[in-house]
Amino acid sequence: MRVRNYIICSLLLWGIVYLGHAQDTSLFEKEKWIKNGDTLLYRVLYPKDFDKNASYPLVLFLHGAGERGNDNEKQLTHGTTLFTNDENRSNYPAIVVMPQCPQDDYWAQVNVDRSNYPIELDFQFEKGPTKAMGQVMSLLEEFQQKKYVNQHQVYVMGLSMGGMGTYELLARKPHTFAAAIPICGAGDPEQIKKYALNTPIWAFHGAKDNVVAPLHSFEMVSALLKAGAFPRFTLYDHANHNSWDPAFSEPDLLSWLFSHQLKK
Repeated sequence: MRVRNYIICSLLLWGIVYLGHAQDTSLFEKEKWIKNGDTLLYRVLYPKDFDKNASYPLVLFLHGAGERGNDNEKQLTHGTTLFTNDENRSNYPAIVVMPQCPQDDYWAQVNVDRSNYPIELDFQFEKGPTKAMGQVMSLLEEFQQKKYVNQHQVYVMGLSMGGMGTYELLARKPHTFAAAIPICGAGDPEQIKKYALNTPIWAFHGAKDNVVAPLHSFEMVSALLKAGAFPRFTLYDHANHNSWDPAFSEPDLLSWLFSHQLKK
């Protein structure tokens, strides 16, 4: 009887968690951005009691490689509860945009060799943005034209492939972002000087990461320091590739992010 009751309680608890998760993701409206015949799927979360006559910060969130596709759903796998949390929505009202990269594309212009792990990365910034990144940039520019977007509080954050996209987007739009949070990412240190003194960065990585080596974050942080910047860097000794969950649990993550404003 005890086993039966335990199973029933477990199923009920799973159902509550599942429904809560579904409710969270449903707050993100389904949208699509079409330009020059290409379509970028994305979801957007507006603040409670959204007022088009008010002005809000905007957060662009870039997902990892595992969430690529064309369902306009998988990109919500990680990070949504950070923004749908009632307390955070009340304390930090913001517009959150989460685009979805197609399965055959990548946020960053980089050759990825997965024959061995950690993966080997060869960044080729000079080739220009990927199609997916180009669409993200044009979508961002569209949002920036909205009167309800605070131009001094536009932020970017991302994990894994999205962390790489975060660094690349900073280099391609170096005077746009008030702050950035790359998680278990990597980038081209040669591009650092373009944004090092413009954008405060808080980088995260897991010391045991066997997918994207933590040395990539060390390389980017080192380049930022050499360029005269003062980045914040958190290395989790216990974490493998999933350093995003502990990062999202940092009590001052959002207060740090929204405390920065772009100086123009």
